[in-house]
Amino acid sequence: MIWIGLAIVVLTFYLIYKNYEARLVLACSGLIMAFIGQVFAGSSTTVSAAVDAFVKQLVNGGLVPTIVTVMGFGYVMTYTKCSDHLVNMLVKPLTHVPFIVIPGAALITWVLNIILPSAAGIAAAVGVLLIPALIALKVRPVMAAAAVFVGTWGSVVSPGLMFNPQIASIAFKAKEIPSADAMIVIMQEALPCAVGAVVAAIVLAVICAFLKEGVGATEITKELPEGEEIQKDFKVNPIKAIVPIIPLALLVLASKQVGLLPTKAFSVPVCMLIGTAIGIVVAIFNKQKVGDVSKRFCRGAGDGFCDVVILIAAAALFAAGMKSIGLTGTLVDAMKGSQSVAMFAAAVGPFVMAAICGSGNAAALAFNEAITPNAADFGLTVVQLGAVAQIAAGLGRTMSPVAGGVIILAGIAGVNPMEIVKRTAIPVILALVVVTALMFILN
Repeated sequence: MIWIGLAIVVLTFYLIYKNYEARLVLACSGLIMAFIGQVFAGSSTTVSAAVDAFVKQLVNGGLVPTIVTVMGFGYVMTYTKCSDHLVNMLVKPLTHVPFIVIPGAALITWVLNIILPSAAGIAAAVGVLLIPALIALKVRPVMAAAAVFVGTWGSVVSPGLMFNPQIASIAFKAKEIPSADAMIVIMQEALPCAVGAVVAAIVLAVICAFLKEGVGATEITKELPEGEEIQKDFKVNPIKAIVPIIPLALLVLASKQVGLLPTKAFSVPVCMLIGTAIGIVVAIFNKQKVGDVSKRFCRGAGDGFCDVVILIAAAALFAAGMKSIGLTGTLVDAMKGSQSVAMFAAAVGPFVMAAICGSGNAAALAFNEAITPNAADFGLTVVQLGAVAQIAAGLGRTMSPVAGGVIILAGIAGVNPMEIVKRTAIPVILALVVVTALMFILN
């Protein structure tokens, strides 16, 4: 049974690597393993129980509202152009301070990715503004793209990322934290990830200096994207620029660590709906139809359910199949009592998977469903193990030549995605080492 299970798992991730539909592959693999476990091994985790695990995630009261409201809010910010004002406000000052251009671009992208938790989305939003600006400063196009790409893992500390509510739910069930509040998890991740982001930015700046690809390194040979002249004259409205930050600010103020606002009253969905309501006011002043804003929110919420929630449910079904065939128990026994082995598996597995196929979501979700609940057996906390897995997935994607974000940036800069990845690989690997070590030491 164990060897059959391993073969199915390997085949599953191979198919995901080959860009087969991840939700379908995970669900089918889970059902097959559950069937084999029930019929041939007499497992208590039957096919029916595996399907129940799938359905349970579809109606997860802590997870689903968070995902759909964050995605809906993001769509509203894009429609009202508030995100454009925020990006311009943060990006423009960089052009006046050449020596911090490369690390500054990376860190600004990282911070913006917390607020707008889509790697490809933030790559497009920031890249179309920042890459032409950097090229105008005679930064080599490939380094300009790398500076943006190396910051596209900030979403790992976003309340809208699927993993943080998932880890919070697991930790709450294990009675490790007082409530299934994603902000509790994020507060434990924030400092290690911020340090990792700084390390990655500095290392990239060192590589830039070594390769002599920074400001003034080359003549301007690439034409700026169409519409860049408009962006140069873009007048930032400070009020619109602040709107996307409001929900995140409310969540931080309401977190147990800060405690300036009542935690229960300002949950993630509540804060996102407050932000959306402010977005509607902005739309009215923009003379945009309120009905169109509502449609954008609903479209974002629907895409969040389709792209994120169902993926999480499929990963739960896959994890149930692994448990049914006996693979989960074997993996737990192999790592039991060994912190180093467990942390290595959490860091390396999702990282390698993300680097290979451009998305580590499936690997990190499966790991967190199957292995993370057993963190105590390895002498670790659920937050430590789960956070390392999801952060590793985010970092691995940031050195993948097939990730959506790098393809977008390569198109804007007019370079080969592989050349961008060559420059981000060392920074993100060092960031992974630093973040993993700090998650172990500080938590």
